[in-house]
Amino acid sequence: MSRYAVTGAAGFVGSHLCESLLGTGHTVLGIDSFSDYYSRELKEANLRSCRETDAFKLLETDLSERPLAELLDGVDGVFHLAAQAGVRRSWGDDFQIYLRDNVLATQRLFEAALARGVRVVFASSSSVYGDSRSYPTTEDLPPCPISPYGVTKLACEHLATAYSRRGLDVIGLRYFTVYGPRQRPDMAYTRIALALLRDRMFTIYGTGEQSRDVTYVGDAVSATVAAMDRGVSGSTYNVGGGSETTLMQAIGVFEQASGRQLRLERIDAAVGDVTRTLGRTDKLTRDTGWRPSTDLTVGVRAHLEWARGRLTAAPST
Repeated sequence: MSRYAVTGAAGFVGSHLCESLLGTGHTVLGIDSFSDYYSRELKEANLRSCRETDAFKLLETDLSERPLAELLDGVDGVFHLAAQAGVRRSWGDDFQIYLRDNVLATQRLFEAALARGVRVVFASSSSVYGDSRSYPTTEDLPPCPISPYGVTKLACEHLATAYSRRGLDVIGLRYFTVYGPRQRPDMAYTRIALALLRDRMFTIYGTGEQSRDVTYVGDAVSATVAAMDRGVSGSTYNVGGGSETTLMQAIGVFEQASGRQLRLERIDAAVGDVTRTLGRTDKLTRDTGWRPSTDLTVGVRAHLEWARGRLTAAPST
């Protein structure tokens, strides 16, 4: 079995990835800075099951500051999922945080991994495409991000290309809207679920007809592991669920699963939000054999059940 480092281990996808690796017998060094983007309490809850095994160790540190080379001693591969997330927050003065946590932290991690000769699978985003000129998007389409967040993720991809030319074994994954249990509290599906369960208003940015290629977190994790195990070095892959869904359609699925009707209010579309995402995943399937397997209705039920349990455990969160 292998020893892996997972950055962003206390986050949404990172905590699920840690559980998956531990469940297949690997040991995991989880790394997280516990930034204040959302509450530490939620992140600690994400890691609860991981902390129950001696095969998991957690290091709280900032990748943009700490010397990193020694962290990778004895590590067989690095899953780099740590980032400052969120399109809407990336405008204005907060952009310096995105530069530090996304670009600088990634560059420093690539340097350390190159020195240690270990493979890195890192999280990029469908945000690099912006409003694409054609759909479904393929990895060879020219990226054109329309938010500062997307710009930082594309910068990380360019860094990967540069370090690959120096010999770094690196693979980038462009995740398309991941949902499921533990999704961040600012993301749409969690806000929908909690608004339904609390009988509160849900705010729609724009018309609600904007669509996303939504990906269940279990499928995102299996794609990430497949990329580490079988991906081609230097590649960039789309990771999508193959389920293009408008926001209004998603609300309908949540309403059906919950047996409740969501109260809605509409405001102007947010600057930097794309109108549509849909990615082809043939390249990842060809190289690794991975395919998404979770139907939207199944994933929504799991998401809703997690939200219900969260409210039971901590009604105010």
